[in-house]
Amino acid sequence: MEDWGKKGLLYENRLGCEADVADFVMEGSAVLSFPNGRLRMENAISEKEGQRANYLFWCPQEFPADILIEWDFWPVAEPGLCMMFFAAKGRNGEDLFDPSLQERTGEYQMYHHGDINAFHASYFRRKSPDERSFHTCNLRKSYGFYLTCQGGDPIPDVSDAQGPYHISIVKKGPVVAFYVNELEIYRFEDDGQTYGPLLGGGKIGFRQMAPMVGEYADLKVYAL
Repeated sequence: MEDWGKKGLLYENRLGCEADVADFVMEGSAVLSFPNGRLRMENAISEKEGQRANYLFWCPQEFPADILIEWDFWPVAEPGLCMMFFAAKGRNGEDLFDPSLQERTGEYQMYHHGDINAFHASYFRRKSPDERSFHTCNLRKSYGFYLTCQGGDPIPDVSDAQGPYHISIVKKGPVVAFYVNELEIYRFEDDGQTYGPLLGGGKIGFRQMAPMVGEYADLKVYAL
């Protein structure tokens, strides 16, 4: 992983107990636990309910446009899918939690064709037969459902996974880069036109698709 020029630590959270995420915002329904001293997330609604069973867990802090996001990930049970949302704001620049925005309850449509803009980086994509047979990490940009970039996913299935898998996302100027264990998976340079205007700062959040069970620890965000 190249040196992107860290300017300082903006946020750090070990995600080790309930108190660590007391100010996070859940959209949708999930069961949170900390059996290994790290955040475990799993669906509270049966996957038979479709998109209603999925959810998004937001960090409440606002971040600037140029950041490096890092965390450790352990896949516990599949099928499912994991995502990190970032640069999330209202489409007119509102704070993500502005009461004037549509209420969001975890259904994916609300996040790519609602009233917010964001990047969403998906990894450990093990939901559909296509995803399970050919593993990729994807980057989408909204408003819209634009698949801007993808690369091969090096994380093995749960049966062979050991972890932790250290995941890093760089957003600097027009560039977004995604890494697993310091290995670059993809790099996208946004021209600010093809997929809409450049995105600036905003909030970050973890999303899971049922019935995925995943664990997370040591979330850090640096200024670049």
